[in-house]
Amino acid sequence: MLHANGIFTSAGVKRLGIPDLVTDDGPLGVREEVKPGWGSANLTTDSATFFPNGSALAATWNPELAFRYGHDMGEEARKRNITVMLAPAFNICRTPLCGRTYEYYSEDPFLNARLAVQSVKGMQSQHVAACVKHYAVNNQEVERDFVSVNVDERTLREIYLPAFKASITEGNAWTIMSAYNKLRGTYCSENDYLLNHILKGEWKFKGMVISDWGGVHSTVNAANHGVDLEMGSPLPYNTYHFADKLLDSVKAGKVSMRVIDDKIRRILWVMYHTSMSENKPAASINTPQHSKTAYDIATESIVLLKNENHLLPLNTAAIKSIAVIGDNATHTFHLGGFGAGVKARYEVTALAGLKNKLGKDIAITFAQGYSGVYRPSRRNAGNEFGKPDSAMIAQAAATAKSADMAILFIGGNRDYESESRDRKDLSLPFNEQPLVDAVTAANPKTIVVVVGGAPYDISQIKKNNHTIVWSWYNGSENGNALADVLTGKINPSGKLPFTFPAQLKDSPAHALNAYPGENLKVDYKEGILVGYRWFDTKKIEPLYCFGYGLSYTDFKYSGFTTNKKSYKPTDLITATLKVKNTGKYAGKETVQLYISKTGSVVERAEKELKAFKKLKIAPGETASVTLNIPVKDLAYYDVKTSKWVVEPGKYKLLAGTSSRDIEQSGMITVD
Repeated sequence: MLHANGIFTSAGVKRLGIPDLVTDDGPLGVREEVKPGWGSANLTTDSATFFPNGSALAATWNPELAFRYGHDMGEEARKRNITVMLAPAFNICRTPLCGRTYEYYSEDPFLNARLAVQSVKGMQSQHVAACVKHYAVNNQEVERDFVSVNVDERTLREIYLPAFKASITEGNAWTIMSAYNKLRGTYCSENDYLLNHILKGEWKFKGMVISDWGGVHSTVNAANHGVDLEMGSPLPYNTYHFADKLLDSVKAGKVSMRVIDDKIRRILWVMYHTSMSENKPAASINTPQHSKTAYDIATESIVLLKNENHLLPLNTAAIKSIAVIGDNATHTFHLGGFGAGVKARYEVTALAGLKNKLGKDIAITFAQGYSGVYRPSRRNAGNEFGKPDSAMIAQAAATAKSADMAILFIGGNRDYESESRDRKDLSLPFNEQPLVDAVTAANPKTIVVVVGGAPYDISQIKKNNHTIVWSWYNGSENGNALADVLTGKINPSGKLPFTFPAQLKDSPAHALNAYPGENLKVDYKEGILVGYRWFDTKKIEPLYCFGYGLSYTDFKYSGFTTNKKSYKPTDLITATLKVKNTGKYAGKETVQLYISKTGSVVERAEKELKAFKKLKIAPGETASVTLNIPVKDLAYYDVKTSKWVVEPGKYKLLAGTSSRDIEQSGMITVD
């Protein structure tokens, strides 16, 4: 029961009526069935709903959608008799180059935590265990199997652990996956401090720790230091650390039966909640409700970056022809790269979505513009694309010129952004910039839609183009969702879940030469100053800031107040403000509340996100917004006493539309 007996399974005990444990990959939806060697089992019964990627979910800033995402994925997992879904994944975006940024959530521990808790609760409401991952500090793919992360205790506690802690203590996640990398010289899969001291001790975690696949490196240390189930895919399974070797170690007295019993109890505890539980809700897969969840996440994730000439929303009555250009208009994203994909029952591409929406009344022509085929030659995804294809670019420019307007799709894809490798730089792949320049020159009415799961350098586009939309690997309903946003049926409300640096060297890990490390060691020299904390504290202008996103309407903030002026450490701060929709479209706005401590006894970021709320406001309507912050959430982690300390003194509360666009503020005192 303690080691794999198949790629995604571990054995039960028939004699005792204990079933096998069945896991499956999950960030984008339930993975297709595979056979030994990871090839497709070629079944006709394992297609599933493709849900938008992790950073898309984060861009919604909507915990209710995170719950629906988890709930629907749980329903689909149970339909396939899966005990544990290996999701959600929410490691902090420390470097924008990380190959799994698209899979993870954001650069902020608070945003990650609020979404992770709801995602876990949704999934487990369906009697399927969520496996939160990857615990911990798995923030790069370069040398991920061996690299040792050196991070100070305060940074570990304030930045990298909060979402894991919340998913366990609030979300009650039943399983957790240990990361591949080392923390302070010890593999996470045998890290007594992470697994026994913090997870099972401080956080009172009752469930089981599952290793990442092939991530166990010893028998005695791993067994005694907290991992419960060893997973992997190479054969034969009896050679695993937790197979014959573990039996020998127990017989030799190196691992006690008490340790073995604890692991089995944890596995059984998970089974009692899942495969062996009674009164399981009805399971279903590929339902219209699941498609609606994928659609709603996609619509709320799309970020309007620039709309200077007010080409958006499209004035369809005045348009007779549209040129749709770029490989990403017809590319599908449910599969690709190394790592978890979904055999989607369907995926609506951007071109198909626009044709569904506009094709009856508007002539839509398509030109590919570039080839999106990517075959990496190294562990880092580099921009190895040779020269631009002048014939394809010329054809795209001609197509754009002959239409009333052009919608140009560029960015990455799932082959370029992938598990097991990081990108080499932030530049656009596939020679896309010359294509953007040519199409824009041919037709000034060009909307640029960038598709990606992580930041790219789009500084030239920001400078030269008037209309920019950011989309994602946005699930089965991608094309329909995007078409509804472009035409104004849905007002865009996505907000960036991470900072877009103007140049890579502005990003903290890169500014300090603290990535990817040397001699398989990486020092997190930036400490707590990750993402916007770094940019705001160091007064570095980003390309786009954390929390940024425009709307087709305008919102005016006013009347910021708090329920008291002075608080005790046990109190709750209740802040209220008014938000008026002063434009002509109904829209959703995410009010973000940051705190700032001046004159602190410890180093602090200039501001930290502590609350947010997304709400829909009709044109001309004023909404009253209430945001709560427990005073204990203002604490910093004191390394001398190993305790959270709320520092007395004055705090500034900052309410705004992004980390840089603060509209209202107020001051409070903590006694």
